[in-house]
Amino acid sequence: MKNVLLVVLLFVGIQLSAQVKEELFIPVDTETNKVKFQGVVEEESSKYELFKRSIYWLNATYKDPVRVTSVRDRETAKIVGRHRFRIYYWDRDSVKHIGGMINYTFTVEMKDDRYRYIIDEIVLKSKTNIPVEKWLDKDDPAYDPRWDQYLVQIRDFVNNWSSNLEEKMKPEPEKVVDEW
Repeated sequence: MKNVLLVVLLFVGIQLSAQVKEELFIPVDTETNKVKFQGVVEEESSKYELFKRSIYWLNATYKDPVRVTSVRDRETAKIVGRHRFRIYYWDRDSVKHIGGMINYTFTVEMKDDRYRYIIDEIVLKSKTNIPVEKWLDKDDPAYDPRWDQYLVQIRDFVNNWSSNLEEKMKPEPEKVVDEW
């Protein structure tokens, strides 16, 4: 029994020491030096069918999709919108506090057999709208360790947003008619 307990504790200790701190990757556009998340997804369909699916996604994702979008152009198969979400921080007592509101712009562009999404213009809503690029500079005299938490929340939000989009852009499975 002691040997089993020793092996288990040894295994757990090795696992804990093998864990490396998660690397924070936030994509920055080399031309504009702004944070910009984007992806291109191959999906067999015409651009008009993809546009129609993106409208279904929009209606399922946003409470008021008409207010969120500024462009919904079927001919160019392009959707542009602006929205926001909250970020949080936790104090020493693990109490959750509101860190602010993040505004972002998204673009979904469709072509035959593929579409592209972009999330950019990410700013912390305040009197001066602070760009999140400021949070990447750890040498900034005003650096706050909470900025890393905020960046992780932004990255996680975008990953969930893009996964949701990719799932909704897949074609509906064909219904099998039960003939008997």
